[in-house]
Amino acid sequence: MTQSQPLLLPPAQAQFTEQLPYHRLARLSPRYRWWRPLLGTLVVAVAYMITVVVLMLLVAALGSGLGYPQDDDGWPEFGPVSETAVDLLCIAVGIPVLLLVVRWIGRRPAGTVSSVTGRLRWRWLLLCVLTALPILGLAMGCLFLLPADGEPDSQWVGWPAFGRALVMLVLLVPVQAAAEEYVFRGWLTQTAGAFLRSPWAALVPQAVLFAAAHGWGTPWGFADLVVFGVAAGWLTWRTGGLEASIALHTVNNLFAFGVSAAVVDGLTSDETAADASWQLVVFDVLSIALYTAAVAWWLRRRRLDRTAPAPQPPALPPGYSYGNGVPVPQQWAGQPGWGPGVAGAPPWAGQPGPGAGGVGPWAGQSGWGPGVAGAPPWAGQPGPGAVGAVGAVGDGPWPGQGGPGAGVPLPAPDGTVPPPPPAGRPETGTDLPPTSPGAGRDGTDRT
Repeated sequence: MTQSQPLLLPPAQAQFTEQLPYHRLARLSPRYRWWRPLLGTLVVAVAYMITVVVLMLLVAALGSGLGYPQDDDGWPEFGPVSETAVDLLCIAVGIPVLLLVVRWIGRRPAGTVSSVTGRLRWRWLLLCVLTALPILGLAMGCLFLLPADGEPDSQWVGWPAFGRALVMLVLLVPVQAAAEEYVFRGWLTQTAGAFLRSPWAALVPQAVLFAAAHGWGTPWGFADLVVFGVAAGWLTWRTGGLEASIALHTVNNLFAFGVSAAVVDGLTSDETAADASWQLVVFDVLSIALYTAAVAWWLRRRRLDRTAPAPQPPALPPGYSYGNGVPVPQQWAGQPGWGPGVAGAPPWAGQPGPGAGGVGPWAGQSGWGPGVAGAPPWAGQPGPGAVGAVGAVGDGPWPGQGGPGAGVPLPAPDGTVPPPPPAGRPETGTDLPPTSPGAGRDGTDRT
């Protein structure tokens, strides 16, 4: 009983390939090399600094042309709202720089930094924003219940100024927050994941770098930023994209900048999240944990792609035959393969086979034949079990079986072929088993 073989597909059609999680997507390119993520990181840093310098020069030239007053350093004074907009733009330009490097240096689609699907999943992003708004809004409301610690009361800036600032923040904060996510949870995570399989080994370094990029303030503030970076990184890995972390970062920054824009000189403050007090950190960490739990709850009710298939190995040349997923030898009759005059073909290509003339199991097929140039000496001769041939019946590795020349006598040394023995009579010299006394002519025993 033969056992059926599993159906295997050619490499070009294989579907069950290795699935890469988000932090391993740097290996998604068929032209991946170990040095590409490292070179890309260097190019991102240099190209980003050059882009920011060019942007600042353009802004300075614009301010001078419009007649804005200059400070002691010669920089135009645009006012709190405009200067905040310039600061946000300087961070936002990191997105096009990074996507170009992913495409040119990484040799993979730029959208693979957004998610495993190669794009931002906008519906999922909107759901995450709607989830973050009430959670972070509640945490921000609780902060107003904290004592002021002797600080002077803040003065309301007024609705016209607050309205202008709010419009600017709604337009620029999302791209500024997304740029930081693309750099830290996107590029840096995937760069580490190109060498490290563990997601935690890829997530922790970017969280520390994210906290350091905000400055060295209080230990509580630094720890808060590390927690934020780890939570955002885990959400990115768990959901297979940056949408959940972008939503958390955007809503958090909108509340923080909105509170600053509501008071006089709030946007001109040099304080960052790294300067937070321990009371603020407690509420912030609680809101981050609650948001993370809410996203995990959504994931149990929604189906999201979390992995992307690894690149396929190169396919075999077109026209290659397969049977049960295994390459079929192309020299069999009826299949495309070798032929006379084909480069690399063996000397017997296109020659008559052992069964030429209608004898043998491959009758009429191409192969060796007697008298054919390059044919072996046994071509057309009787096999090991042929009567009157090399040995008697039962000799050779297949005793009792007739070879390709069964029943054909060997030629004499002078080239003449003796006639076949008379039908029904054994050949002279052939021993037959003795018959039993009661045996009949039909070979049956008589009792």
